[in-house]
Amino acid sequence: MFKKQLTLLASVLAIVIITLGSCKSKYEKLKASNDYAKKYQEAIKYYNKKDYNKALGLFEVLVERYRGREGAEDLFYYYAFTYYKQKDYTSARYHFKTFADTYPSSPRAEECRFFSAYCYYLDSPIYSLDQDNTLKAIDALQLFINLYPKSDRVAEASKLIQNLRDKLETKAYANAKLYLTISDYQSAVIAFNNALRDYPDTKYGEEMEYLIVKAQYQYAYHSFETKQEERFNQAIAYADQFAEKYPNSKYLHETQTYVKDSQQGIKQAQRLIAEATTNSKLAKKLASKDTVTTTAPSEKNQPQKIPY
Repeated sequence: MFKKQLTLLASVLAIVIITLGSCKSKYEKLKASNDYAKKYQEAIKYYNKKDYNKALGLFEVLVERYRGREGAEDLFYYYAFTYYKQKDYTSARYHFKTFADTYPSSPRAEECRFFSAYCYYLDSPIYSLDQDNTLKAIDALQLFINLYPKSDRVAEASKLIQNLRDKLETKAYANAKLYLTISDYQSAVIAFNNALRDYPDTKYGEEMEYLIVKAQYQYAYHSFETKQEERFNQAIAYADQFAEKYPNSKYLHETQTYVKDSQQGIKQAQRLIAEATTNSKLAKKLASKDTVTTTAPSEKNQPQKIPY
């Protein structure tokens, strides 16, 4: 009985293997044949059955053959979408753009122009990575809007552009915070100001303006005494601007603390500089000082003082 079952199972497997083998050989035979009309017909069938791998194999054989001939427009349309369905967005966007450029009067040109831009959108990486594709996606989507201002897809394209800009905004915010994290305070101030200039309506606006106060204070505190007064005054100015713009901010108390500490820092710097005019030893010390100072009043566990 057991031997009969094994024999039956072996027979079934043999039939399956033969069937699969014949299907494969049939496809390969078609692919290698000169019956291009049949290839075209079968490629469309494979596409409609969502067998995109086989469809693409036939389309690749057909594209050169049909270039400039009747049926080429449909072929290139399916060809581009086959790459898209396989999530090969780099190839898909190229072929969508090629279709739109080759057949600008086609009813499908608008669709292909949109999908070419959309493929850039899909290839846009997370904010922490290089954003070259994000910028290209914005340009491509804006070009679509300019070319087809009455398209039903304009609203979607505009939404996609906003999503991409939000990503760039987040990257600018994260990069500026990184400068603060690594104690490059001057660069942090510049980066935060640049981010606010580029994204004036950013959702990070209040936090970034607070962090400008913090970074400027730290920049002043870690500067030579001869440069501290000017830099502490800038921190006070930033804090005053913050208080005027965000009178109810949760960061207001901290910014006011930075104001008080900056005022104390100015007095201390002025005192030391005045004393140095009559104390050559202190003057020499101030001129050459490039090591550690005490911890800033508003911060704990600060790194060693960096001379600026």
